[in-house]
Amino acid sequence: MTRPALDQRAVRRWLSGLTRDNRHWIQGTVAAGTLAGVATIIQMVFLARIVHLGIIEKAPASELAPLFTGLVLAIVARAVAQGVQTQLAARCSEQVRRTARRQIHQHWRNLGPLALGQISAGSLAREWIDHVDALHGYFARFLPQMALSLVVPVLILALVFYLDWLAGIFLLLSAPLIPLFMALVGMGAEKLNQQHFETISRLSGQFLDKVRGLTTLQLFGQTASATEVIQQRSDHYRRITLKTLRVAFLSSAVLEFFASVAIAVIAIYIGFGLLGYIAYGPSPDLTLFSGLLILLLAPEFFQPLRTLSQHYHDRAAALGAGAEILARLGSAGQEAAPANTGAEDAEVEPLTFKPAACLDAIELTSVSLAFRPDHKVLNSVSLAIGKGDVIALTGPSGGGKSTLLNLLAGFLAPDSGDIHLFGRPAGSFAFGWLGQSGFLVHGTWADNLRLTSPDASDVAIEAALRNVGLGALLDSREDGIFSKLSEDGQGLSGGQARRLSLARIFVADYDVILLDEPTAGLDSDSEIHVLEALHKLALAGKTLIFSTHHQALLALANRVLLVSGGEVRDV
Repeated sequence: MTRPALDQRAVRRWLSGLTRDNRHWIQGTVAAGTLAGVATIIQMVFLARIVHLGIIEKAPASELAPLFTGLVLAIVARAVAQGVQTQLAARCSEQVRRTARRQIHQHWRNLGPLALGQISAGSLAREWIDHVDALHGYFARFLPQMALSLVVPVLILALVFYLDWLAGIFLLLSAPLIPLFMALVGMGAEKLNQQHFETISRLSGQFLDKVRGLTTLQLFGQTASATEVIQQRSDHYRRITLKTLRVAFLSSAVLEFFASVAIAVIAIYIGFGLLGYIAYGPSPDLTLFSGLLILLLAPEFFQPLRTLSQHYHDRAAALGAGAEILARLGSAGQEAAPANTGAEDAEVEPLTFKPAACLDAIELTSVSLAFRPDHKVLNSVSLAIGKGDVIALTGPSGGGKSTLLNLLAGFLAPDSGDIHLFGRPAGSFAFGWLGQSGFLVHGTWADNLRLTSPDASDVAIEAALRNVGLGALLDSREDGIFSKLSEDGQGLSGGQARRLSLARIFVADYDVILLDEPTAGLDSDSEIHVLEALHKLALAGKTLIFSTHHQALLALANRVLLVSGGEVRDV
C-alpha cells in the first residue's frame, strides 16, 4: 500500500523536536569541535613561526624547542578535542535513535497486533533498523557541523584579516560559493533519498514475503514469476541508489573544485606578494611567517564547509527516513516524545484507569463495534463473566467470536461502551493468548517459552511442556528444552507447534486466558492433549474464554455463549 507523501515541513518539525530534547549533547559536540578548531589555529601559528625563525632568522635549536613543545601540545589538544567531539556526537545520536524507536514502539502498541499484522514484517523491520539508523548522520555530524562551519571559519577569518586584509577578502568572497552549491544539490538529493527509502522498504517486505511463502510458490509453480518480480524491484532499487550516488559524487567534485580554486588564488597572491610583484595594500608587509600562516589556514578555513557539504547528504537521508517514519506513525505533525533517555522501552508506564465497580468479574457494558456503517458486528452487548468461569463462544463463521476475543484482549477498541477485566480496562490487564496460528521465534524451545516469562526456570519450562503433552517428544530430544526451533516450527507438526505456544500460558500463570479456535486444524492426538491442558487450567481456577465449534470443548465449558447477528446470548 502506498502511503501519502508528507510535507517536508512536518518532517523538519519532527526532527526539530528530537533536536530540542538532545540540545545539550549537540552543544557539547559543538564546544568540543570549537576547541579542536582553536587548537588547529594554534598549531598552524607554531608551525609557521618555527619555519620563519628557522629559515629567515636562522634561530638556534634551543630557541625553537619551546615552539616545538607548543606544537606537540596543540596537536595533542586537537586530537583529544576531536575524540571528545566524536564521543558526544555518538551519544547524541544514540539518544535520538532511542527516542525515535520509542515513538515507533508506542505506535505499534497503539495499533495492536491486528492492524500491525496487515503490514509487511520486512517493512516494519526496515523502518525500525535502517530508517532510524539513517538519523545518525544528521544528529551526529550534520547539525554540529552546521555550527562549526560558522564558528571556526569566523575565527580563522578574523586572524587572516589581522595578518592581511586583502587575503581575508579573498576568503570572504569565496566562502558563500560552497553553501550556495550545497543548497542547489540538496534540492534534488532530498527527493532521491526519500525515493530510496520508499523503494528499499517495499523491496524488503516483498522479499521477506516471498521467502516465507516459498513452499506455496513452489507448489503452484510461481517461483519464476516471483523471482522476476524481485529482480525488477532490485533493479529499480539499484537505479535509485546510483542516482543518489551520482548526485553525491557530482556535488563533492563541484565543491572541491571551488575550494581548490579559492586556495590557489590565495597561494598565488601570497607567492607574488612575497616576491614583490604586488605592491597594493598590505602586500609589501607580507613575511614568511604571515604568508605561510595564511596558506596553512586557508585549507582549514574551507575544511568545515567542505565537511558540512559531505554531511549535507546525511540531512537528505534523515529527511527521507523521517518522512517514512512519520508516514508510518500516521501523525505528520507530531512532536518528539520526551526523551527520558534513562528508561528502556520496556519501562513504559502502565495505562492509567479508574477501577470499575466489580473486581471479580469481566464486564462488557453496551459494547458496539462496526467495521462497516451498515453492519454492526456487535450491537450494544452487555455481558458479565465471573472469575474462574470457563466460557465457550460459538456461532456461525463471521458472527463476531474472534472480534469479541480481540475486544477483551484490547487489540480492538469498541465504537461505544466499556470493557473491564476485573476492574481494569481491556489492554491494561495481563492475559494469556493463543491465536489460530501459534507464534514462534527462531531459537530454542526455552527461548520461545521465555518470551512471556524471561525469568522462568528450566524446571518450570519442562513442567509446562509436559502439561501440554509434549513430555514424550521432549524426552526424545537430545538437547531437551534447548532443542533448536525455527520461526516456522520446522521439526514440529502443526499440533506440536500449537501446544508449544500453549505451554507459554502455563509458564506465565495468567488469571485470564483467551483462545481463538484452540483445536482448529489439529489431529485427534493433538486435540486430546489441548483439551487435557485446558482442563488443567480450568481446575486451577483460571478464567478461560475460547471460541470453538468443537463439541468436546463445548462440553468443557460451564457456560456457552452464542455470538450471532450482533448479539451475545446464553445457549
